[in-house]
Amino acid sequence: MAVRKFKIFRFNPENDSKPSYKTYEVECLPGWTILDALNEIKWFQDGTLTYRRSCRHGICGSCAMQVNGLNGLACELQLAPYKKDPIVVDPLPGFEVHKDLVVNMEPFYEALKRVKPWLINEDAPPQRERYQSPEEFLELDNSIACILCAACTSSCPSFWADSNYLGPAALLKAFRYEFDSRDKGFEERREVLDNKHGLWRCHKIINCFHACPKGLNPTGAISKLQQKVVTEKW
Repeated sequence: MAVRKFKIFRFNPENDSKPSYKTYEVECLPGWTILDALNEIKWFQDGTLTYRRSCRHGICGSCAMQVNGLNGLACELQLAPYKKDPIVVDPLPGFEVHKDLVVNMEPFYEALKRVKPWLINEDAPPQRERYQSPEEFLELDNSIACILCAACTSSCPSFWADSNYLGPAALLKAFRYEFDSRDKGFEERREVLDNKHGLWRCHKIINCFHACPKGLNPTGAISKLQQKVVTEKW
């Protein structure tokens, strides 16, 4: 068992006037992840440490946080690649901190609601399912794999600077429906997409692409949405 040091962001707004860091030493087993180390700290050293986690399999997205300055899922980040101590663990940037590594996700969810992330089609339903060919499905470019962890949005400087910006995750979700061959909701989404707080706030910095734990490309999706808005606008 190797002893590793973790420097963890701590802040309780009920008691603390400002954030601070606390360093913990943990005996870690081979194959451990950042989440394993956090669990060890909470369960056996400091029960006040607060963070989100659920599935432990990279599916729910709840354990997204920043480790050594980069966003990721604590349950997927292996300890082995981090050669130097301490390993610094912070909450996702750009969001209000509720406590320690837990941030207020409400602005993130509100942005998602604004793009109407559901199938819009007022045509009379067919007798069977609304057909979509394999080729049409490929147009979605794996955007359906987004787990809404917010790692992409919280890595975006445009989001840090503009609290009204939809952010990469919401725009990727808009892409998922706008490029679904069964959807007819473009006119309902156009207003929220085609403005300075929507598609045109993106400056193609590509932080979102590098931050996504699922390897998705929000920047590419945003570019395709911009092309669609311009093409169909005229």
